[in-house]
Amino acid sequence: MEFVFSERAEHFGLNIFAELLEKKDERIKAGKPVYDMFVGTPDFKPAPHVMKAVSEAALDPDNYKYAIRDSAELIQAVQAWYARRYNVTLRPDEIMSLNGTQEGFAHIAWTVCEPGDIVLTPNPGYPIFSDGPYLCGAKVVNYDLDPENHYAPLLEKIPEDTARKAKMIVVSYPLNPTCTCADRESYENIIRFARKYNILVVHDNAYSEIEYDGRRGFSFLSLPGAMDVGVEFNSLSKTYNLTGLRISFVLGNPAVIAKFRVIRSQFDYGMCLLQQKAAVAALTGPQAEVRRQEMAYQERRDALCSTLTAGGWKVTGSEGTMFVWAPIPKGFKDDREFCFAMLRETGVLCTPGSAFGSLGKNHVRFALVLPAEKTKWCASQITSWLASRKK
Repeated sequence: MEFVFSERAEHFGLNIFAELLEKKDERIKAGKPVYDMFVGTPDFKPAPHVMKAVSEAALDPDNYKYAIRDSAELIQAVQAWYARRYNVTLRPDEIMSLNGTQEGFAHIAWTVCEPGDIVLTPNPGYPIFSDGPYLCGAKVVNYDLDPENHYAPLLEKIPEDTARKAKMIVVSYPLNPTCTCADRESYENIIRFARKYNILVVHDNAYSEIEYDGRRGFSFLSLPGAMDVGVEFNSLSKTYNLTGLRISFVLGNPAVIAKFRVIRSQFDYGMCLLQQKAAVAALTGPQAEVRRQEMAYQERRDALCSTLTAGGWKVTGSEGTMFVWAPIPKGFKDDREFCFAMLRETGVLCTPGSAFGSLGKNHVRFALVLPAEKTKWCASQITSWLASRKK
């Protein structure tokens, strides 16, 4: 039987991450090492008290039932964490759990968009920022991020007609993949823009706990007027090394949360109670390891950037996230070919920037998922290879 697949199914080609995994597997099968710096999965371990909470909860048969709703214990833990960390007071109706921020972005456009309505997304930006609204039937329109403007939104360059038709704008800092942070003034401009055109702001705040050089991440919701125009996603994946448990939250405007809750109730029965127990343990337990981990990421960033720069490939650094973003070295004309050549010649695997939009072309993203010494060694292998090409 021959199936005719939907336009949405045909829209997505082979994901670059899947393609890179194929190249990785081919090299491993050939008996050659791979130094994986392309997927943003932390190599740090979950805290023992979190694993203990999950282990104990797993022995209670009641925790295998449908959760249906977030427990009072979970809501209180989120409220306390936001109050302590961001000085943001949240009501219970301003909080809802998600099975990962990816899932949230895959569905939130349904709250405000009819088919064909415009959603503004960053270019370059993480793929789900655009893919989620597209899957909801929205028309995705990129707003360009210029490195000359520190990859900050140039809202004044969005055509008036486009702005008036837009229903939602996606914003995220520290931004994956560009690794840049935005100041409060930039967010204040976004709030004014959203209010002027009646646009929902969806802020992804996945990396507020991984900022460098003395920076301290903050919540979009801590700014005046933010709660009126938007919501924020916050995730435990990178902060607490719980990627596989898929624990995230959407927080903010209660009307949007209420409508999103209704939509999600059509296909979801709430975050698993085991996940909820893990979240409570992470949010209410000791936090010192979060700061130590942030410093370890900074050490890795410094090891990578300083070694590459000393070897002739100028890589200026990262302000936040667990990544480093860089233009490809001179002598290469295509980011994908550069990544495949680097894997072939050095065993180091990173991500082509074109995976993050047209303006990511001829850049690469390194994930800081190897210890500092191994990161430095990988960087030295790269610089040796690049130097050998010049001879």
